[in-house]
Amino acid sequence: MVLALQSGTFIGVGVGPGDPELLTLKAYRAIQAADVVCYLENEAGQSQSLDIAVEALKKPVKQQLHLGIRFAMSRQRVAANLAYDKAIAQIQVHLKQGKTVVFLCEGDPLFFGSFTYLLERLESQYPSQVIPGVPAFVAATAELQIPLTVLKQSFAVITGRHSDAKIKAALLDHDAVVIMKAGIERPRLIALLKETQRFDDANYLEYISRDQQKIIRDLNQLDNVAGPYFSLFVITREELTA
Repeated sequence: MVLALQSGTFIGVGVGPGDPELLTLKAYRAIQAADVVCYLENEAGQSQSLDIAVEALKKPVKQQLHLGIRFAMSRQRVAANLAYDKAIAQIQVHLKQGKTVVFLCEGDPLFFGSFTYLLERLESQYPSQVIPGVPAFVAATAELQIPLTVLKQSFAVITGRHSDAKIKAALLDHDAVVIMKAGIERPRLIALLKETQRFDDANYLEYISRDQQKIIRDLNQLDNVAGPYFSLFVITREELTA
């Protein structure tokens, strides 16, 4: 690995699913100590990860620069890659000056995180670190107060963007399944849960640990329409596998 002669450190910091109190102590300290706090923001200039890190940002140990990266959610990888390339150019300006740059990541940096795409572009040039965060599905089971797996039960995580065949295979092959990014795919996912006879095993959650959190345990009460991006299904079996 060839590093820049004078280089800062790039740190992916997981800030958890939404509740500022789920921020780890290590993440809290890293945010406080950073020279540059970087984060994704939507076209309106709003950033969920920045909102979650609010308590740590109140007490920085030095003067900090905030670097918001405009990013429109899209399934078009060309557009996403262009946004990541633009972000890298902005981040490198500070790393070349020997500054520590933290990138705030909702949930965990390496679990469906945008940080992954930045890390692969930078890790061969600058020192990097990753501070894990509480992923949404872990916070979801805490809210539901149900175990994901016990004894010999199997567990799978899949996204709602997968094909019908892959989602059905996961539902049929595993005792516990989490379907992430359920929002726009919600009607299709409901149909697949019924087809695999897992409908009654499923719970639906939106905006976990945030003020607008919503939990539906009886999917008969769930509207068969698209939902928000920050939503997921948690599917578990009641019986234990010995």
